Amino acid sequence: MTAQKIFNDIKSLSKLAYPILIAQLVQNLMGFADTVMAGRVSATDMAAVAVASSVWLPLILLIYGIVMALAAIVSQLAGAQKYDAIAKPVAQAGWIALILSLSLILLFYGLIPNLHDIVKLEDGLEVLMFDYLLYVVWGAPGFCLYLVLRNYAEGMSHTKPTMIISLIGLAINVPANYIFIYGEFGAPALGGAGCGIATAIVYWVMFIGMLIYVLISKKLQQAELFKQFYWPNWDEMMSILRIGVPIALSLLFEVTLFAVAALFLAPFGSQVVASHQIAINFSSLVFMVPLSIAMAVTIKVGFSVGKREFEQAKQMCVSALVLGFLIACFTASLSVLFRHQIAAIYTHEVPVIELAASLMFLAALFQFSDFIQVICAGALRGYKDTKAILYITFVSYWPIGLAIGCILGLTDYIVPSMGPSGFWIGFIVGLTVAAILLSIRLRYIQKQIETGKLVVSMT
Repeated sequence: MTAQKIFNDIKSLSKLAYPILIAQLVQNLMGFADTVMAGRVSATDMAAVAVASSVWLPLILLIYGIVMALAAIVSQLAGAQKYDAIAKPVAQAGWIALILSLSLILLFYGLIPNLHDIVKLEDGLEVLMFDYLLYVVWGAPGFCLYLVLRNYAEGMSHTKPTMIISLIGLAINVPANYIFIYGEFGAPALGGAGCGIATAIVYWVMFIGMLIYVLISKKLQQAELFKQFYWPNWDEMMSILRIGVPIALSLLFEVTLFAVAALFLAPFGSQVVASHQIAINFSSLVFMVPLSIAMAVTIKVGFSVGKREFEQAKQMCVSALVLGFLIACFTASLSVLFRHQIAAIYTHEVPVIELAASLMFLAALFQFSDFIQVICAGALRGYKDTKAILYITFVSYWPIGLAIGCILGLTDYIVPSMGPSGFWIGFIVGLTVAAILLSIRLRYIQKQIETGKLVVSMT
């Protein structure tokens, strides 16, 4: 594999990945805007948005992960030029998204009234949090259907709509927040809970915007999505769920790992938790880069597999890992060199800055393993091999990563209790194990295909 080939692959990957990256960052900005604008009303409003988001995001993330299966399915069919077969899985993914999102509405409205006697929070905080959830859930069908069309477009190697629609969403989110938080233009002043209405509106606008884009874009009309109506088909929905559920759970394992670590660190005091949260927040922003590359790799590998160009799929994986390593060197260097300045963006308290800076040094090491494991997982999704991702990520993150973090951070069994640093060493070990196992699994799948022992199905 020549340097020129790697360069061409990296160029092709970057063209697909950068709109996804911008879209991911814009979605983070929406959450940032909600927090800041609610915080200008009161600390209680800001806390309500933060707590409600911690409930809402994992649930919507599960549906997001399930629908991600569609990108691999569509990219393989597009690679095989079976455009007439694409509409059916898109329709079935749409039914899955609709059923799950409507189930969320029923769950929230059935469950929340019964939680008031169980959840013990300040009265104002509790009311705002539950109101936010009861508002935002009405946006779930719009957002989930948007995800279906987004993954269809990305599976067709067309990622710019994702970026454009996200920017439109941000442009609407801020004024909508202003109207419903502060009660402008005749709307009621709902405080932080108003962010829930604003977010629901944004979700529906994003769906309508993506629907219009799909209808008018010549590049996205090859599959003729709306030529025929498809009723729900259990067998076809199950084939999507078999790919999508492991993706969703593996994403959830990683997200909840950091949340659980924060709970374990709570007894160390607010400054320790704040320092840990700064390192996590910055790492999450950096993580958007490998995640975007991984999504692009899924599309590229899936397309090559569909064309039966298995050597090209293998070479694309190598090129993606080279790109990931180069970017990790860059982001890790920035994290180390400017760790104090980055921490100072979040707080002015010197002890918090110092501790956060020491954790960000560990976070820099963490980035190398993170890049490798997420890109390998993206490649495996392109081969539709997602169950292995589920097993590997669970074992690596929880029985290994979290266990080591607890031993080093909370006990004196091996060394004196290290607090948050022990948990970050656990994260590094867990992600390193995941990176090794996922890369081994990726190579195994490629060898199985090369020897003819594994036949990749388009269905």
